[in-house]
Formats: sequence, C-alpha cells, structure tokens
Amino acid sequence: MSQIPVPITVARGDGIGPEIMDATLRILEAGGAALDIEEIRIGEAVYAEGITAGIEPSAWESLRRTRVFLKAPITTPQGGGFKSLNVTVRKSLGLFANVRPCPAYAPYIATKHPNMDVVIVRENEEDLYAGIEHQQTADVTQCLKLITRPGSERLIRYAFEYATRYGRKKVTCFTKDNIMKATDGLFHEVFDEVAAEYPDFETEHWIVDIGAAKLADTPEAFDVVVLPNLYGDILSDVSAQIAGSVGLAGSANIGDGFAMFEAIHGSAPRRAGQDLANPSGLFLGAVQMLVHIGQGDVATRVHNAWLKTIEDGVHTYDIFDPSVSTEKVGTTAFADAVIARIGETPTKLKAVEYASASEPIRVTPKPRPRPVKELVGMDVFVEWLEPVDKLAKAIEEHAGPDLRLVMISNRGQKVWPGGHPETFCVDHWRCRFQAATEGDPVTHGQVIALLERLDRQGLGFLKTEGLFTFDGVPGFSLGQGQ
Repeated sequence: MSQIPVPITVARGDGIGPEIMDATLRILEAGGAALDIEEIRIGEAVYAEGITAGIEPSAWESLRRTRVFLKAPITTPQGGGFKSLNVTVRKSLGLFANVRPCPAYAPYIATKHPNMDVVIVRENEEDLYAGIEHQQTADVTQCLKLITRPGSERLIRYAFEYATRYGRKKVTCFTKDNIMKATDGLFHEVFDEVAAEYPDFETEHWIVDIGAAKLADTPEAFDVVVLPNLYGDILSDVSAQIAGSVGLAGSANIGDGFAMFEAIHGSAPRRAGQDLANPSGLFLGAVQMLVHIGQGDVATRVHNAWLKTIEDGVHTYDIFDPSVSTEKVGTTAFADAVIARIGETPTKLKAVEYASASEPIRVTPKPRPRPVKELVGMDVFVEWLEPVDKLAKAIEEHAGPDLRLVMISNRGQKVWPGGHPETFCVDHWRCRFQAATEGDPVTHGQVIALLERLDRQGLGFLKTEGLFTFDGVPGFSLGQGQ
C-alpha cells in the first residue's frame, strides 16, 4: 500500500544549490519517498528585491502548511543590511536544536580518525547569536550573551532523547563556565539536572577549550556532544571536517512542530553550473528529514545505497583519492550511481536502519517555582575620558543618600577602589551602586533619582543593569579583581 505523500517545502537556493537539490530529490524519488513538494524562492534573487531576510513573505505560508523545510544553501550578499536567512528561519520557527551527525567513512574518505562517530547537538536560538549588539562609545561595542533555563533544558533533553532513540551510550556537555559562571554556568547546571534523569548514560562535562582539543585529537572518545550556540557552530564544522569533509555533513534543525534540513556547507558559487558539486551534505540532511516525517524505511534504503556508492569508490572531485576511488563523477552521475544501488547495502561500512513509524522527538521543560527576586543594586555604565579617581570623586558627590558607589570597573576589571595603575582602560566604565546601609533593599525609585542626579552633572549613562538576588543568591558577577 502506497504512503500518502507528506507535504514539504523545498528551496533550491543559490550557487550549487539547484544542482545538489535536483540530485537529492531524484534519489529520494527513486527510493520511494512519498513527498508533496511546495517550492519557494530564497536567497540572492529575493535579497535583490529589497527583502533583507532573503525569503519571500509568501514563503512563510508554505512553511506553516508543511512544517518541514528542505533547504539548499544560499548566497548572502556582502555588506550591511542583510540578515542571515538561517538565523531568521531558526528563530522565527523556534528550531531550537541543530543536530549534525559526523561519522567517519574510512577507508573510503580520508580521515585521521577512522572510528569517529560523533553527533553534535547545538542550541540554535540564543547565546551570542541572539544578535543583540550595540556600539556604546567611540571605543566600545558589546554583544549580549543570553542563556535561558528553558532554552537550555529543552535542548539538553533533546540531546538525551536523541541518544536514547539512536542507541547512543554517552552524552558530553561543553561550556566555559569557569569564566562565564552565570551564563555557561546555567547551561552546565541544567545539564547536570537533566543528566540525573538518565542514569543509564555515561555523562561528562568539559571546559570547551580543552574539550575542543580533545575532540579534535581523540573524537572516538565522544558520542553525543551538547553545546551552547557559538561553541556548537564552531565545533560542528570542526567535527565534520576531521571526520572527512564538511561537504559531507547534513544538518537537522528541530523545533516544536517545525523542522528544517540542509547541508552545513555554503553555496560555492565558483562551482555553480559545472555539474561538479557533491550533493552528499544536502542528501544526508534529507535522510534526516525522511526519518522525521516517518519514512524511515525510505531513509534506510537511500542511505545504504549512498554508503554502497561511497564504498564502491564512486566519488565526486572533492573526496576523490586515487588510492581508494574507482571513478570520479559529477553531481548528476553521482546521483545516478546512488539510484543504481538502491536495494543494496554496504559490506564494509556500517549499514544503517531507521525506524519507519517513530514520532518526532518532543521535549518540554519541567515547570519550576519562581524564585524570590530582590533588587539590591545597580550597575551604571558611563563614558569618561579622564582618570578613574576623578570619575569616582564626581560620582560619590552625587551618589547618596540612599545609594553608595562600591566599585568601578573597566572592561570587567576592577579599577577603583584599589585598582592597579598598570591596568589598561578605555572610555567605558561600569559603576556599581548598592544600598548606603549594607543589607537594605534598593528600590527602582532610588535608582531613577540617582540617574537624574548624575545626568544633571553631565554624567549621562550609557546603560544600566539591575543587580538582583534570587532566593537570596546573587544573580550577578563580582567582576575581576573584586
């Protein structure tokens, strides 16, 4: 009995995109995929029409209908004013989990790590990629790093559920919480909480710098790795490359009811129209799509045919190696070779088998009681070009009566009181105020009155940050040197 076609939205993209999408769709069709395809326009042509996100407004209606997006790479114009299409789609549709399998295909594709089989699960919406940036003085710009408890929890739960479904044994977390104790510290804290609910898994945490070194040197020591957005973006490309090639890696972007599937590489405009490009990255993203829409039997057939093609040495130029390859082919011929092998399985590479009717993984953060939140002070950022002692004197004269200046820092380093004359300073100063009587609460009215006094003296503020405690625990860093 034939399956009812599943609606999906397809975008052919730019550069090599149309060629690799055509190859991918031909393989899926030959493998028996039941797809009802709606096509939309994205990329260069849409940017050229003045649509800064690179996607037509009408395309959103297709995405809302199908809830599944198979996307070829695009070319984003250089210069300011253009938004990242990937970031726009991921955040607009709540695609919180980016899943990138990075297995080795030794000995058919060169790698120093033949036993590597790592899956990167990257947070996709927040962290520094929230895109909240400002220039605050002539010398200083800032980018806000946002890590949320619900965002971290659903991503980490997804990583454990993915590991459960695919028979993985170990989940590793990477952060830099020895420095960023509040943000990365929260991600690590949530990882430990969720990991306690999955006692059958081996779990571990690495500081991201040494963890990245270990991943590059000994990737076989890792299984599923879950990371915040920026680290995950970097290390998923590193993992794909050391496994064999970034050009082979597919990517799934998963949300609550929506999903996008793609290659992780770019549009390679220099190779466009030459029938040279390797379609494998997009194809392997499409394999993840087939599993997601419940056509795991088709995913199994076409993925095994692809593995057999790789095993038989039929390779595109980017992975061709005379010592193991038997035939150098272009995009079209590579797709033809995979199609010819549908029904076959590899004999040396590990064959795959996907469940045919599994539901997409769904996760929900657990409800938590709200903590008692109390304002205990305020950081006020000001622009100042003279020595810090003069700034401290000017501020102290106007700080009272309810608030006192307790610290000034520059680029996070405490410089008053008791700073070091050797510390290099710029024109951006953080002035910390707390209650004049230690332990007293602070009100927003007191802060507003302080800001008015500072403004009258020409000490206009750039921004403020509230200092809060949560159930009595400080929710702010002390700053280096305190």
